[in-house]
Amino acid sequence: MRRTMSFLALSCFSALAFAKQPIAIVIHGGAGTINKSQMTDAQEQAYHATLKHAVDTGYAVLEKGGSSVDAVTAAVLIMEDSPLFNAGKGAVYTYDEGHELDASIMRGDNLMAGAASGLTHVKNPVLLARAVMEKSEHVMLSGAGAEQFAKEQGLELVENSYFDTEFRYEALKKAKQSIQKVPHQAQNYRLEAPWLPEWNMGTVGAVAMDRSGLLTAATSTGGMTAKRYGRIGDAPIIGAGNFADNASCAVSATGHGEFFIRYRVASDICARVKYQGISADKAADQVIQQELAKVGGTGGVILIDHKGKVGWSFNTEGMYRAKRSEGEAAVTEIFKDSPTK
Repeated sequence: MRRTMSFLALSCFSALAFAKQPIAIVIHGGAGTINKSQMTDAQEQAYHATLKHAVDTGYAVLEKGGSSVDAVTAAVLIMEDSPLFNAGKGAVYTYDEGHELDASIMRGDNLMAGAASGLTHVKNPVLLARAVMEKSEHVMLSGAGAEQFAKEQGLELVENSYFDTEFRYEALKKAKQSIQKVPHQAQNYRLEAPWLPEWNMGTVGAVAMDRSGLLTAATSTGGMTAKRYGRIGDAPIIGAGNFADNASCAVSATGHGEFFIRYRVASDICARVKYQGISADKAADQVIQQELAKVGGTGGVILIDHKGKVGWSFNTEGMYRAKRSEGEAAVTEIFKDSPTK
């Protein structure tokens, strides 16, 4: 009898502990030179509205008992379908005036991950990254092979022109004016005019924790304006632009991808939490504000730790971002020191 009572008590305790797991989600829509003086009130309102819609949609999944995998997918889908962000519909142009998209997703319990790069016809890259994680034996697929897999999985394919937007095309023309080909040199390009930092940036992402304590991170991007030669940035690279580990944190990054790859930003932040025992906020600041900043790496991250605490860190003028934790309303922010909405 005592044994039975002890078992019941333990079961009840476990159920209560499970029920008390916090739910939370954080999203970003890219970091860079985001100047309030160059943004109209209508544009600012549109960004706030879309960020709120995305974070609330992801949170609704969590609130109904859904997984963090479903939550980050839902949030990223909204941003991929919005022309406001450099992912999906609003993807930047390559040098050859097309679009090549990348995405990744990772879950923190078993470290399963999926990624896809160099996509030209997959409407929602995050769905393909998830399919790679859940329905293939691989972690990353690229190009034509990735799109063949997408077709086999029944994902929606579109003409490359679907991703066109006038704003991104104007950015491409300005970028091309800043580039002059230099033959026979490894650098390949010489800048004849200032290269704007936002041409290296964009990207959307989401990190979340569900009722079971599962952490998940997802990142999606159109890459760098005027990129060539099949360039791949950090967004689809596990450990660079995306990482999740239930023992530490989940991170999604945005910024100049070459730096985020070299400094394995996402996994470094989580490793500092796991092995140094510091907070995720402190770890993110160490990497973004110190390690990257001292070498000229620009961008930012969103994060959520294994206790459900959310945060972000960026070293640019702004980062489109939003968060929502249990019992709290959604918060959206754009500029470095702007009030929340």
